[in-house]
Amino acid sequence: MSDVFINYRTGDGHQAAATIEEALSARFGKERIYYASKSIPPGTPFDGHLIHGVRRSGVLLALIGPGWIGHEALQSDGDWVRREIQEAFLCDIRVIPVLIGRRTERPAKDDLPKPLRKLADCQSLRYDHQNKEYDLKQIGDALARLVPELAAADREASTDLPSSASNHNTTGDVYGASVQGSTVNGDVSAVREAHGPVHIGPSNVRMGDGGNYFQGGNAGGIRQNFGRSRPEEDDEK
Repeated sequence: MSDVFINYRTGDGHQAAATIEEALSARFGKERIYYASKSIPPGTPFDGHLIHGVRRSGVLLALIGPGWIGHEALQSDGDWVRREIQEAFLCDIRVIPVLIGRRTERPAKDDLPKPLRKLADCQSLRYDHQNKEYDLKQIGDALARLVPELAAADREASTDLPSSASNHNTTGDVYGASVQGSTVNGDVSAVREAHGPVHIGPSNVRMGDGGNYFQGGNAGGIRQNFGRSRPEEDDEK
């Protein structure tokens, strides 16, 4: 199943379509992107394959270039650009207009054939080759948010650090207050020559000669190495 169907008109957006297909295939996997020139096997009747491709998709990207709205073929019932968008609407598949270039505007309802007038109400994205990297990322991010299967396959998805990640902090001679803000979820190590309070986060653990005070969820354990403590009065005698 292809999750994204790329709808475009040869001569008005086909170069942008190829770029978008390449970027989305690299990010989500080529099997998830329907692009007619690559997705239809040789010798396969294209009409049935196209309609089947639309019906099995989760989103249809309708690429709209500067000459898209004025193309006379759009007024024909047999126009494949029109038929693919119309089929998506009939199947209740989300249609996202992608405006090609900086100056291309969203089509007005009165300029569209009646079966396509819903397109004027659909929120659009934009692709401009001069802003290529940013626009491709915006398109990919939007698709990942809208289609759970794409989010699961997203090769650019960021991964959060696990909560048990260690904090390795080393403090040298301390003559005042040393404060570690936020929750400590890992290791706190090597506090040397503490001559004042050392505060690390919000769990009620007090250690050491310097009156060290630890607060917070210390999930990963705390290891401390203290240097020579301050000499007591009895030691100096």
